[in-house]
Order: sequence, then structure tokens, then C-alpha cells
Amino acid sequence: MMGSFDHLFKVLVVGDSTVGKTSLLHRYVHDVFGKDYKMTMGVDFALKVVQWSDTETVRLQLWDIAGQERFTSMTRLYYKQASACVIMFDLTNAESFRNCQMWKNDLDDKVTLPNGELVPCILLANKCDLSPWAVDREQIDQFSKENNFIGWTETSVKENININESMRVLIERMMASRETSYNSFPANGDYINLKELNDAGSGCC
Repeated sequence: MMGSFDHLFKVLVVGDSTVGKTSLLHRYVHDVFGKDYKMTMGVDFALKVVQWSDTETVRLQLWDIAGQERFTSMTRLYYKQASACVIMFDLTNAESFRNCQMWKNDLDDKVTLPNGELVPCILLANKCDLSPWAVDREQIDQFSKENNFIGWTETSVKENININESMRVLIERMMASRETSYNSFPANGDYINLKELNDAGSGCC
């Protein structure tokens, strides 16, 4: 089609095993949720095509990287040429939250954008439909700010809460970076209130 633009972005999805990464991909790409996924070994891929505007299509190449991979040297290969990253943890599992520090350090050590900036990273606090939470909002907020995330929000892959909305925030950041490739964006780590971004209402919790 004349005058159309196709953007391809590689997006990493990392975090401990069982936090919901594979489920996130299935929900986001196919809008399905299944409880019985086999553990990802190494890396898994999915493609999501988003009609961004009348003239722009965004293709997301989503890389679901296995939870046990953080101790291997392979991640450098997987991270190569990433445009953005989702780091995910399980709100009912404090250890999965603590391990986000290792995932973020590993990512920042191994890959940067072409202009030398850190790869933009969103922090997803998954399983917000379950209780009790093992981590409180203040802890998450502080961690997100201290570790240069673009922000964080709670999600539930199972209940389809904030999945499309949080990915849209990430796409907006990647598109903005592409348009102003020499400008750096402050990563303030703030809570992303998707209800405010989504005045139309989207069933967020």
C-alpha cells in the first residue's frame, strides 16, 4: 500500500518461571488463556501485528525467554537488537519480585539501543486478581524508580486486565524513540495509571 509504514520491533519478555510470560503472549497475540502451559525451554517467539494508525503498522516480535535462562550466557544472544523489554513478576510471589533486579541488571549489562541508551523496560506486576499480594505498591514503585523502568502497572493475564493497555504504552515509547532517535527519554519509573490513559474504560482493576 502506498504511503504506509511498517515498523518492526523486537520485544523481550523476561522474568522468573511461572510468573505468566507464556500466558501473556498467548493472551496478547491470540486473546486466549490456558492454565496448562509447558515450561518454556530457552526461548519462544510470537508475532503481534498492530494497526497503529491509518498509515502505520507495528509488528512486534515477542521473545519469551525462559525463567531459568538468567544464569546462562545465551541471554546475550537473545537480547541482541531488542527495542524494548517487559519484565514480569507474580504479585503473590515475593521471590519473583526480588529476582526482577537480576533480570534488569542482566538486560542493562548486555544490550543498549543504537544510541547507547538503556532499552526501555516496563515492569508488569502480574496476577493482580489473586490475593494476598506478597509485595506492596510502595515497594514496587520504589524499585521501578530506582532501576530506570519507564513505569509499572498491575496486570492479570487470566482476567485480561491491562494487557493490551500496558503493551500500548510500550509501543508508544518505541515509536517516540524511533522518531527522535537522538533524544533520550527520562525513565521515571512511575506507576502507569492505565485507567487515566483509557478514559473509554477497559475493565481495568
